[in-house]
Amino acid sequence: MTNTPLAWLNRATSIIAIGSIAVASVGCNVGPKYKRPVYPAPPAFQGADGTLVDGDSQTSIGDRRWTEVFREPELQGLIRTALANNYDVRIAAQRILEQQAQVQVARSQQFPTITAGGTGIGVDIPSLGSGGSFSSPIAEGLFALNASWTPDFWGLYRKQTEAARDQLLAQVWAQRAVRMTLIESVVTTYVQLRALDKQLEITKQTLKVRQDSVQLTTELERGGSAPLSDVRQAEQLLFTATSQIPQIEQQIQQQENTLSLLLGANPGPIAHTDPNALTPPPESLPTGLPSQLLERRPDIGQAEATLKAANANVGVARAQFFPQLSLSAAAGVGGDSFPTIFGSNSRTIAGLGQLAQPIFEGGKLHGQLKLSEATKQEMVLSYQKTIAGALRDVSNALVASNKQRAYREQQEKLVGSAQDATRLARLRYQGGATAYLEVLTTDSNLFAAQLNLAIAEQSEALTLVGLYSALGGGWQ
Repeated sequence: MTNTPLAWLNRATSIIAIGSIAVASVGCNVGPKYKRPVYPAPPAFQGADGTLVDGDSQTSIGDRRWTEVFREPELQGLIRTALANNYDVRIAAQRILEQQAQVQVARSQQFPTITAGGTGIGVDIPSLGSGGSFSSPIAEGLFALNASWTPDFWGLYRKQTEAARDQLLAQVWAQRAVRMTLIESVVTTYVQLRALDKQLEITKQTLKVRQDSVQLTTELERGGSAPLSDVRQAEQLLFTATSQIPQIEQQIQQQENTLSLLLGANPGPIAHTDPNALTPPPESLPTGLPSQLLERRPDIGQAEATLKAANANVGVARAQFFPQLSLSAAAGVGGDSFPTIFGSNSRTIAGLGQLAQPIFEGGKLHGQLKLSEATKQEMVLSYQKTIAGALRDVSNALVASNKQRAYREQQEKLVGSAQDATRLARLRYQGGATAYLEVLTTDSNLFAAQLNLAIAEQSEALTLVGLYSALGGGWQ
């Protein structure tokens, strides 16, 4: 058989491959197998006033795509732009790529490594003779191949790879959580914009009415039918409305800038004209079962994947206690001239292996094991806390949906009463039956009630996105 580094390395590789099969047959994982922690999920969600909201395992708003929940074309266009351009979504995608590379790095430790290298030198040295001739050139060279492998008897590298894959899964769930949060933020910002638009519209309508009141009281004062104090009180109402307009416009423009950032764009105006943005959501929405949150909520999935990685790291720490066998081999050829480097008389040198068993580490290995086990228990508590938080979010969303609807209904009644009271006060004032102070009071109450109604409509509209997000919808 030809005595070359390549031939020798082929034989060594065959031996290593046979050793791999042997290790695979006798090797074992010393770490604990993962078992999902038990969490006593309730049979139904807690709704408003202590009522239980029973769900159907076949239907839940959390299973619907966001296009089926938020149907306004203008809002859908904003969401699509945000999902494509938002910086947080793009950062989350890059983190997945980073973790994929980390998995590849961890997995590579299970396989042999082969390296090749060589050196060569060739010089001409002038002769020391008087004739000034040159000696024959000196040429030397070396070519070597090296192979090394640490058999994974105790599953050290397999557990490290398992932990890296679980961290990759955690990043996937984290990206889904970012998408869900982004949709919630876009919808929330858009609804708030539309509520500010309505407040601005109410303020401008009120401004027009109060301008007419100032004109009326001024004419009455000039005719001697009303005191100057009535004019000043009418002006107070007018300036109260005019002072509100710059504040509302400021909030609108700042909300547009907030929405621009969510869209991955520079600050600028954003279209927000859809008339249905403040439409109340349906009174009854399907919630599904509490146990389904474990599979639907991204934050729960991320917490469990992190727990699985911590469980795998316990196996990594335990494997450190066992001996590690390292196999290494090297083959090299050399000669005193380039033509003879790969000749039949070239030399081949090989070496094989070492075995290392930790004996005294000053408590380092035991400390690493305790640390990994404590981290795992922390991740168990974090996982259970995340589930409890998810149940709280759904309950809060259900309570908000019920109470915000009742609040909006009462605000509508208040606005109706305030409108009638203002109308009657103006009639009484024009008939001389009351002072302008009554008009001032009723008009101020009406303006405040109308603004509060717009806020109530905003809060009720947002209960839909709150419940949808709490149930884990939006990332599908």
